[in-house]
Amino acid sequence: MEALMEDEEYSFREVVLPSLIPVVQEPELERENGERRRGRDVIISVDHGPNSKHAFDWALVHFCRLADTIHLVHAVSSVKNDVVYEMSQALMEKLAVEAFQVAMVKSVARVVEGDAGKVICKEAERLKPAAVIMGTRGRSLVRSVLQGSVSEYCFHNCKSAPVIIVPGKEAGDESIVNWTKSGDSKP
Repeated sequence: MEALMEDEEYSFREVVLPSLIPVVQEPELERENGERRRGRDVIISVDHGPNSKHAFDWALVHFCRLADTIHLVHAVSSVKNDVVYEMSQALMEKLAVEAFQVAMVKSVARVVEGDAGKVICKEAERLKPAAVIMGTRGRSLVRSVLQGSVSEYCFHNCKSAPVIIVPGKEAGDESIVNWTKSGDSKP
């Protein structure tokens, strides 16, 4: 995959999210002497797959804070295709409502045309977020190396923010370290 040049334009369509999400004032914290806590921008790359939803859920539970704004980015082959756009819009609306209900964070959504890895890196360059969070497709290591991977591409080419790759559901919540290998119990 080639890196997207800085001056190269790409197509996108903003998604107008439902107005059922109330506008919440930014919280004031006592220990900050009346200054409002500054929220972070967080990009969450989404698609219609279960691993993407798992990464979205993980981000809400483990990463997002009250004053944060999550930027939902969905890469598609064509933003001019109304069927594709409507399906993407329905997905983004559902996720935005869930984000507000679970973590009370503001959501901004954008459907972007092009190669997923390139446009996610371009959005990260534009927004300068605290993190880019994405799931994995669930391929084996060999298939991932041979066919390429969006998460691997972003991990190597996204220079403006750390990339957090959330393992798929099939990986479970187990640690990568095998503590029982030597017969010892977990520390």
